[in-house]
Amino acid sequence: MKVIFWIVNMPFIPILISIIDIIVGAFIFLKPELTIEIQRKFYEKINWRIEPISMPKEIRNTKIMGISVVFITILAVIYFLINAL
Repeated sequence: MKVIFWIVNMPFIPILISIIDIIVGAFIFLKPELTIEIQRKFYEKINWRIEPISMPKEIRNTKIMGISVVFITILAVIYFLINAL
């Protein structure tokens, strides 16, 4: 019963940030090539050019980063749920 009360009364901003983090992390994990291309386009707009030395390694590392974002966000949510009770 405490969990339901806490979830209902939880501030909106932490919930929103957690949801956005999980969505972004999943996107990075599922679409690493597109993520890399978005990053490259951004850097071109600020007058920088980036090019990975090894694209397979870059894709692997991008996938690891995406799953890490999801995992850390879920751990943070669990931590705050446990400490709020």
